[in-house]
Amino acid sequence: MTVPSGGTAPQGRPQRKQVLLRLDPAVYEALARWAGEDLRSANAQIEFLLRRALREAGRLPGDAGPMPRRGRPPGGSPPGGSPPGGSSSGGSPAGGAPPGPPSA
Repeated sequence: MTVPSGGTAPQGRPQRKQVLLRLDPAVYEALARWAGEDLRSANAQIEFLLRRALREAGRLPGDAGPMPRRGRPPGGSPPGGSPPGGSSSGGSPAGGAPPGPPSA
């Protein structure tokens, strides 16, 4: 079963397809362990393995986009709502680290 994607994502890219997948719990646990060893989420590991299987079978579509990059998507504002390099009234520097000791 697929879930409607709801249009296009920011920057004009089509939304990624959402698929409901039911797995045996033991299969999921093995997959999750493997994903952790490869520093991927279980979802990213499933996509990685599906792409590899399609490529090896000669069935990966030529117009398939690249694997999504890890981490936060580019663009947008960082947590706290202030633009990069901007000042925040929260008192902590960008990145969320606590302020250092006061200078004397």
